[in-house]
Amino acid sequence: MVLRRKIARQEPACPRGVLIGNRGFVRLPVRAFVLVGFLLVAQGVRAAELRPATLAAWESYVQLTERRITGELEDGQKALATDFLTDSESRTTRSHLRNGQASIRRMKTPDRNGKDIAVPDGMIHHWLGGIFVPGMTLDSLLRWLQDYDQHERYFQEVEQSKLLSREGPEFRIFYRLRRKKVITVYYNTLHTVVYRQQESHRASSRSFTTKIAELDNPGTAAEKEKPDGTDHGFLWRLNSYWRFQEEDGGVFVECESVSLSRSIPFGFGWLVKGYVESIPRESLENTLTSIRDGIRTAMGQAGTEKRLP
Repeated sequence: MVLRRKIARQEPACPRGVLIGNRGFVRLPVRAFVLVGFLLVAQGVRAAELRPATLAAWESYVQLTERRITGELEDGQKALATDFLTDSESRTTRSHLRNGQASIRRMKTPDRNGKDIAVPDGMIHHWLGGIFVPGMTLDSLLRWLQDYDQHERYFQEVEQSKLLSREGPEFRIFYRLRRKKVITVYYNTLHTVVYRQQESHRASSRSFTTKIAELDNPGTAAEKEKPDGTDHGFLWRLNSYWRFQEEDGGVFVECESVSLSRSIPFGFGWLVKGYVESIPRESLENTLTSIRDGIRTAMGQAGTEKRLP
């Protein structure tokens, strides 16, 4: 007699449908399933608190990132972050940029021992992006960027913008931001931006937030700011490191964006991690393409690049 052992069917790590009532599973496209999950998480998550350990990890990550960027800016031979890639990667990236494409890649800063930096109860999102703006000089591009009162006209996520003060190369600005990914979240933010001219054809800037306040009931009479560090935790900190280099009849523009958000609630990582990580990436891409398209619009209105303010 041959004994046959029944082998239980192993369920997939991620369910393939959503259980509705007693009718079993209704199959949905993967994208729709993830969207539903993200919405449930975003709407159901309680307010998150920015803890000292989370902030300490963020500050350590930023310190090491800025040390590397400072060393690259002082290299003397190379200027763009792209120049510090392999020769093949650098040539390919520059070719894509000249052809009008935006380049976006994930970055990661290790600790002093080359290991990942743990972020308790938080996530750090680090991306490098670049564009090429043809027919533009460095001076004209910087003047356009520093016209902060006009940013709400060109940048997709900026609903309101205002220059609060300027002292030499240091600017203090206000943005009312709108970020939309399944749900829409509004923020009142304050930023400090410091520019530095390395050479006549090369410049850089460092931007960091001094305030990020998520808005409750935005656009209504009951609108108010949520207390710092006790909101949904979608955006707690945001630093941006910019590099500008004039060459090839235009200007290469690069930005390293480093932001801090809350961690994903336990049990939902497999469902929404990709979507959560895609938000800072898409925000950076929107910012870069807004610069390129906004300058084209301004050039068209002015008639020539030389007539830009």
